[in-house]
Formats: sequence, C-alpha cells, structure tokens
Amino acid sequence: MNNNVLSTKFLGCDSDFSSAEIVIFGAPYDGTTTFRPGTRFAPSAMRIDSIGIETYSPYFDADITDFTVNDFGDLDLPFGSPKKALSMISETAEYIFSNNKKPLMIGGEHLVSLPAIQQAVKKYPGLKIIHFDAHTDLRQDYLGEALSHSSVIRRVWDILGDNSIWQFGIRSGTREEFYWSREGHTSMCLHNFDTLGTAVEEIGGSPVYLTIDLDVLDPSNFPGTGTPEAGGVSFAQLIAALKTVSKLNIIGADIVELSPHYDHSGASTALACKVLREVLLAMSI
Repeated sequence: MNNNVLSTKFLGCDSDFSSAEIVIFGAPYDGTTTFRPGTRFAPSAMRIDSIGIETYSPYFDADITDFTVNDFGDLDLPFGSPKKALSMISETAEYIFSNNKKPLMIGGEHLVSLPAIQQAVKKYPGLKIIHFDAHTDLRQDYLGEALSHSSVIRRVWDILGDNSIWQFGIRSGTREEFYWSREGHTSMCLHNFDTLGTAVEEIGGSPVYLTIDLDVLDPSNFPGTGTPEAGGVSFAQLIAALKTVSKLNIIGADIVELSPHYDHSGASTALACKVLREVLLAMSI
C-alpha cells in the first residue's frame, strides 16, 4: 500500500500499522468546494499544531497513548480528478478495514467521506451514520454535479437508504433538502444535539460511522472553515455529544472542513486537534 507518510505524525499516534487499533490518515482534497477552498491544507496543519495539545483528555479521563494508534500519513491525491481522488481514498479505507482496524480520516472537504463509508458498509452490513454538520448535504447535485461536498450525505443515502442516517446541528440547506429529509429519509435534529441520546438508543449495537463537519461549530468558536454558518454549537456541546456517541459501536470516523488559513490565530486548527483527540478516545473506550 503506497502512501505519502509525513515525517510529522499527529501527537501520540506512533504505533506501527500492524499493532494499531485505529489508523488515522489524511485526505487533503477540496476539488468540489462550493465557496472558499483550503481544506486540503488541514491534515498537515493539524499534525504540526498537535504539538500544542496534550495526549491526555480530561473530558474522557483517558490518554491517546493508552491505545494503539497509527498515523498512516496523507494520500497524494490528484487535485483535478474527483473520481481518481475518491478511488484512492476508497482503496486506503478498504486496506484499513481489511486489516480489521478502524479508520479515522482527516479531510479535506466533506465529499471525502463517501468512499470511506462505501467501504465501511461492505465490511459492516447494517451500517448506521451519525452526521454532525451545519449543512444538510442532501442535494441531488450541485450545478449538475452529483459528486459534491454539498451532496455527500445524499450519495450516502443512495447506498444505505432510509432509517440509516441521523443528522445533528443542521441549520442550512435548500427547502427541498429539508422537506426531503422530513419525508422520512433521514432523521434530522436542527441546530443542536438534543435528540442524540434517543438516536443512540435506537441505533443500539449496530456498527456506526461518525462523520463530523467542523462547521457544526459556531463560527465564533471556529472561524477556520470554508462555509461558516452562524447559530452553531459550542465546543463544550460538541464534546458532550462525543461522550454520548462513545457508547456506540463506532467502526470508523472522519473530521472534515477545517480550512486553516481562514483563522490566522491558529485557534481553529488547535480546536480541530482537540476534536480529533476526543474522537480517537470515543472510538477506543
């Protein structure tokens, strides 16, 4: 399996691939971004800035080094070819799943979730999706293109169908997207995580893929993203939600849509690093 491994690894993710329970890898692609590009710089920025956080989480009372985590590096994705980029992500996810490990992907724009989820459902029939986001991502297409970060959850629905997707923090989308969800195609919680506990009970022991678009956060907490949406959740609310979903059987996850250079203070990248740490622990405990 060929990949471009960076010399800088995410803090505490030093296990070799063969012994690792979780494998993180970067998918630095933003070729279908519809507003402000830049998410392709997120994986490398997060690795570099991870030195500014601790491996220990006081939220989970656990440490990354309590578990075996491998940093597989970034994929060398072709910028101009969405299908080739998605194929490379798919091959990587398949390789990780076939070795009975859990992938945790760093995007990149949200479209990168699609091939990872496609491989997850092959490995785990009956897969369920937990989706944190400001946006519905349920468009049939964007300007005639079916493969877009604006349509990624609709493409996931094409694979999984009804009663498989729970969405939280949603506060932006077209009228058609909201109405389509209300027809029973997805379970959508607007603005917050209020129904997350109920979703956890409904999902039970089913395998779960967790996809987190960081613009679920309010831009006052997280300005470093391509499509900021006012009215989002706080960091504390997101951490509480991760503690809730840690009860689930999370078999894979991703964190997407950090655009580091829109926040010159570096605070958004630091926040993203902490979210990655907490997701790693939510997948492990």
